[in-house]
Amino acid sequence: MIVTLTLNPSLDRTMEITELVRGDVIRATAVHLEPGGKGVNVSRALLANGVPSRAVLPCGGDDGAELVRLLVAAGVDVRAIPISGRTRSNITIAEPDGTITKINEPGPELTADEVTVLTDRALTEAGAGGFVVLCGSAPPGLPMTDLTALYERVVAAGDRLVVDTSGPALRAAAVAGADLVKPNRDEVAEVVGRPMRSLDDVVEAARELRSWGAGTVLASLGADGAVLVDDTGVLVGSAPVPRPRSSVGAGDALLAGFLTRWGAGPARGRDLAAAALAEGLAWGAAAVSLPGSRMPGPADIRRDSVRLDTRPEDLRRLLTPH
Repeated sequence: MIVTLTLNPSLDRTMEITELVRGDVIRATAVHLEPGGKGVNVSRALLANGVPSRAVLPCGGDDGAELVRLLVAAGVDVRAIPISGRTRSNITIAEPDGTITKINEPGPELTADEVTVLTDRALTEAGAGGFVVLCGSAPPGLPMTDLTALYERVVAAGDRLVVDTSGPALRAAAVAGADLVKPNRDEVAEVVGRPMRSLDDVVEAARELRSWGAGTVLASLGADGAVLVDDTGVLVGSAPVPRPRSSVGAGDALLAGFLTRWGAGPARGRDLAAAALAEGLAWGAAAVSLPGSRMPGPADIRRDSVRLDTRPEDLRRLLTPH
């Protein structure tokens, strides 16, 4: 079972506009209200493609209740843990050229007892040898010792720990021995303390994360695709999107697609890694072609757009400047 654990979920409102002009009154051309949070998005993407998943998350206040209502209405198998704080709300502003502006609330603080209950529930739902996919930012005020203890509990239980986060939480996940970490370009640069100007820079950073203890590193690079580094070596891939609409949730869709192949069995190998990366890239590209934070279904995914590169000269390719 793939269980997602989202410690800081959100209720996301996406507004599509013609142009963002600071100080003006702007009328939205479309509005979407959707469940938010990286782990929640992974579960939604898996559900949209018929892959079993359970979403474990904290829930507090009216926005928390609305978040759970939306998830249940969408058919997500959700396990909501009541908390004393209020679930946050986020706003995304999407322009026609694909430019995204996000305004995110910090979210509620979780008590140590609430974190323990969430971890207990995730381990119970995952079962022996399952996946615990911990995605997104840590809640405000959560001590790194508590987050590290969470990671270590999952690893000690024999489950496969997958982490998509940033900063000290990303480093702690690698050190704890996460089976897979999935940072993006900026998160990789932050955690190793140097800029990512080329694919080779990303590969070297991924190898550093593996030297800390991470098993596999999947680095998402936006329009530049993704890099996968594991025991079998290095794979680079891309999937161009002719008409991008929104990048919100694209990395989460990439991770979900990757897990459907990578989690197919206990064995690992070059062919499995390539299949998993290709599937993830196809799902991520499909998400970019959709509005808001919609997750792609089978009809949206175009696997023929994916290109995998394995030649040494590919690694010297410069990344698109920010």
